[in-house]
Amino acid sequence: MNDQYEVRLEKLNKLKQKNYDPYQQEFERKHTIKELLNIDPSQYTEEKKYFIAGRIRSKRMMGKAGFFTIEDDNGKIQFYVTKNEKNVDFDIVKNLDLGDIVGITGYLFLTKVGEKTIHVENIKLLAKCLRPLPVVKEADGKVFDAFSDKEQRYRLRYVDLIVNPHVRETFVIRSKIISFIRNFLTNEGYLEVETPMMQPIPGGASARPFITHHNALDIDLYLRVAPELYLKRLLVGGFTKVFELNRNFRNEGISYKHNPEFTMLEVYHAYGNMYTMMDLCERLIISVTKEIHGTLKIHYEEHEIDLTPPWKQITYLDAIKQYSGVEIHPDSKLEEIIEQAVSKGFSIDLFQHVNSIWDVAEILFDEAVEKHLIQPTFIIKYPKEISPLAKASKEDPRFVDRFEPYIAGREIGNAFSELNDPFDQKERFLEQVKKREAGDEEAQYMDYDYIRALEYGMPPAGGLGIGIDRLVMLLTNHHSIRDTILFPLLRPEKPEDIIKK
Repeated sequence: MNDQYEVRLEKLNKLKQKNYDPYQQEFERKHTIKELLNIDPSQYTEEKKYFIAGRIRSKRMMGKAGFFTIEDDNGKIQFYVTKNEKNVDFDIVKNLDLGDIVGITGYLFLTKVGEKTIHVENIKLLAKCLRPLPVVKEADGKVFDAFSDKEQRYRLRYVDLIVNPHVRETFVIRSKIISFIRNFLTNEGYLEVETPMMQPIPGGASARPFITHHNALDIDLYLRVAPELYLKRLLVGGFTKVFELNRNFRNEGISYKHNPEFTMLEVYHAYGNMYTMMDLCERLIISVTKEIHGTLKIHYEEHEIDLTPPWKQITYLDAIKQYSGVEIHPDSKLEEIIEQAVSKGFSIDLFQHVNSIWDVAEILFDEAVEKHLIQPTFIIKYPKEISPLAKASKEDPRFVDRFEPYIAGREIGNAFSELNDPFDQKERFLEQVKKREAGDEEAQYMDYDYIRALEYGMPPAGGLGIGIDRLVMLLTNHHSIRDTILFPLLRPEKPEDIIKK
């Protein structure tokens, strides 16, 4: 790589010695390659000029002429350039490399083998590519030597986007999904709002926050783990239907399902409840799937998933019993549940740090249940102890009106009837504080201002959160969340490693 870098640098310096700027200020791009490819050859004429720009992807020099392939954001086309053209500086042409960004002007013609080609009448080097691109070969419709090293693709996402067009397509689809969701909710009467990303008290989810410091006020602040408590303050203030699409930050481990910075949709509907949100969730995911795929039967990895409503519902404890064989009741004893789990084949090591039967339940759900929830399923009726912001069920106050949608073995979101009783909420917060004092860094903080807001009166409401990255994973058939985030968090490189690579 270093040798090629030096060769390209030498070419760049030759151009500079001729007083040519290899990093131009502008080029008036009037056409796209897709537009040119859609023109019928019967319309070709030397009088009709086209102005396109893009990156050189292939090069064949033949003495005083050359054939190149140029690629922009929506296609590739061949261009032909010859030294005989009076407005062509052939020194520029000879010093072009794969990856260089050029602007060309010319007319369309068909080669002897019938390939659509631009005859170049003027060419400008707009930006020199000093680092050689990974060589990706294509033959008979198949790709060889693709830039496939996952770590390098995520770290050098800009190179990944250059050489792997399917990656660009993933993020085009991601943009369409987010745009569709915004329009869908706006048409449903929801107002998009923005709430603080830096908060004096992190709340709305059980997660370890990132801490920063504000110098002028001399206070610690937290990057938000969720916008929930601020959005519900808006319900207190009189808004009835609000949503936010923005970033959350959680100081947690990194895996194929988790990135510390991720995109979340949260929706709140005053005078609604869990079932209002269940209907909205189902309709929203169905609608965006139809928009992207045109069908409700989609392929994800080895599965065909059918999103046709109504989706299956099963309670949290019934799901654990069905898939793990362990039967848990709110009055079960911790030792008995662990003994039962071990008798069903679960390692005792899984339960070394548990403090309650609900800690065991969460482990069993993660280990035994999630992977079976392939077809869309609503898990309902969660225990109150693991749902500090949800309203207790009328039928059994030991449980709450909450659901989580699962598709393809992954949690897509979380929703519940919102707790609006300030006394109950304060008690729930106090229980969370006890957990923090006992060493649980993900337990929630006491938020007295939020209690004060509830004391002004918050209407009964339903709330829904959907992980956008996981939804994009589903709709683009990607196993890892990193494939749906343009710049996922990675361990930083050393400066000397950047130079070498």
